[in-house]
Amino acid sequence: MAKDRKKVSPCENAILLKCSTFAVPGCRSIRHFFMSTFMFKKITITGDLGSGKSALSHILCEKTGFEYISTGQVQRKLALEMGIDTLEMNRRADTDPSIDERIDGIFTALNKDPKGYVVDSRLAWFFIPDSYKIYLQTDIHVSARRILKDPRRNSEQYAGEDEAVRKILARKQSENARFLQKYGADCANLHNFDLVIDTTFRTPEAVAALVIKGMTMKAAGVPFARFHN
Repeated sequence: MAKDRKKVSPCENAILLKCSTFAVPGCRSIRHFFMSTFMFKKITITGDLGSGKSALSHILCEKTGFEYISTGQVQRKLALEMGIDTLEMNRRADTDPSIDERIDGIFTALNKDPKGYVVDSRLAWFFIPDSYKIYLQTDIHVSARRILKDPRRNSEQYAGEDEAVRKILARKQSENARFLQKYGADCANLHNFDLVIDTTFRTPEAVAALVIKGMTMKAAGVPFARFHN
């Protein structure tokens, strides 16, 4: 039986603001905290399929005032510059390594950009080493059910939950192996991330609250657990 998803109470919101004030004296709001400190201007988010990365990204953008950027956005912009659609660009990328290099370069350049960004991308944590790095986990069966119910994923066809589980696991293993071989980026080593959160029974709002608390604690030099199951 599924547990109730964890939510954020008004009391917890008050604690988050208090943490922000502790990290930056005179802080009037969570957004003011992020706009006032130069410690974290980039938040990178990666994790399991169906773990809620997009939902978390948009909540964090609202709370921090940072700009949202994703791999999909970058690919669409590059395809437009090339005068082709993303499907054709991905096809060409199989034989033209310069396409991936241009995409990787866009994310690498963000590391020196003074603006604040929430970056939803598999390897953003690797290309933006100064970011606050988040990894979202979720139970594989919950992940499969979320994906099957998501109308935005109509290009991902599965006969049912069991097939979805098999293909999701296979894709994760394949991508991790490819990234490790090509870049030396070990996505399977969760100690590469500042915060690892299990979203199986957490609402996106509760996940965002954990992220903000973790960042404010780090800014204040206060220890905060890396793993939250």
